[in-house]
Amino acid sequence: MRSAKPFDARVAAFSDGVIAVVITLMVLELKAPESGTFSALWPLWPTVMSYAVSYLFIAIVWVNHRHLLQYARRATPRLIWVNFAHLFAVSLVPFTTAWVARTHLAAAPVAIYAAVFVGVNAAYRTFEAEVLKQMGDTQMCHAMRRMVRRRSWATLVIFAAATLAALVAPLIAFAMICAALLLYLRPELPTHGRFHRRAVHLAP
Repeated sequence: MRSAKPFDARVAAFSDGVIAVVITLMVLELKAPESGTFSALWPLWPTVMSYAVSYLFIAIVWVNHRHLLQYARRATPRLIWVNFAHLFAVSLVPFTTAWVARTHLAAAPVAIYAAVFVGVNAAYRTFEAEVLKQMGDTQMCHAMRRMVRRRSWATLVIFAAATLAALVAPLIAFAMICAALLLYLRPELPTHGRFHRRAVHLAP
């Protein structure tokens, strides 16, 4: 039991390190233009836009991941491996971001980009379920659990739909990805007291 806390801290520290490297790899794609005019920035719009969306996505991943880890009681083997799967999917974001930028949001790159988001979200959903299992009903009411699950499934469906939509309308698919990110801007695991206050409004 003594090693549980340090081990949990190492899981969080390792995850933070991986996410920091992912952001560093993405920013390397931002190349300064050779010309000193404002018009020289215009050709960079796909790079800047894809970087901004990916950066927001990574920021949301980190905020929610960090918030979720606060409620994990044990770093079980399953939790650790699910976390590795989640980080693996996150590590693919720089590659797909660069591909989307270099091809100016072409169909195939945007489809793969959205598919990576599906993978990240699916792994996070499994990670989230494992933490919720450890929390028990005393820390989170059933109504709040339902809302957390619904949000996870909603974003997963949107990302999956964007993957298919990208094959025929990549710009619309990219907009769908941006819309889905808004659902995760705020972590939905508040304090114990707020679970019960919100449950009054959420319960059917």
